Amino acid sequence: MVSPQVTNLVIILVMMQVSKKIPFDNPDVLLGVRALYIVSNLIILGIYLYVQSVINKKKDMTTLKYVEPAPVGSGEEPRPVTTTVMDYDKQQLRNMIKSQLIGVGMMGVMHLWFKYTNPLLIQSIIPVKSALESNLVKIHVFGKPATGDLQRPFKAPQGFMGMAQGEVKSDKASIENAEKKWRGGVKEE
Repeated sequence: MVSPQVTNLVIILVMMQVSKKIPFDNPDVLLGVRALYIVSNLIILGIYLYVQSVINKKKDMTTLKYVEPAPVGSGEEPRPVTTTVMDYDKQQLRNMIKSQLIGVGMMGVMHLWFKYTNPLLIQSIIPVKSALESNLVKIHVFGKPATGDLQRPFKAPQGFMGMAQGEVKSDKASIENAEKKWRGGVKEE
């Protein structure tokens, strides 16, 4: 199967060529592209709200333990986390919404302040594709089982140029080791 990063790159390259042919100086065309961008973000919001309702409806209170890696360059120890599947999914969803809002803010600055119009077209497609490819949407909307790559805690996505950003560990030895080191073994509730 083709990697999502590769398909995103292909979409970007194709849409850059398509956007060169679009007369953005025509106010009607510009309004249409702006409307497309707004509609795509409303679709993403709708998907995320639906995922949230499914998470709340399932109320999966299964305990989930894992070790969260320390921030890169912080020198801190990895932190043990004990939560429920429902809380973990809600946190992941909050991160997805926050990421989308940051993208909308950046696009707003690029379009309204710097007058860039071409990225509106690309950003009307890529975020919708990314939302549909997210682990939570695969589990809660498409009904795929939470096994393999969809097993919680989710693997951190590869960073720039394929560099890992720190691996979330969920094996028993790593959890016990982190609980002993983290704040003298005191568990956070």
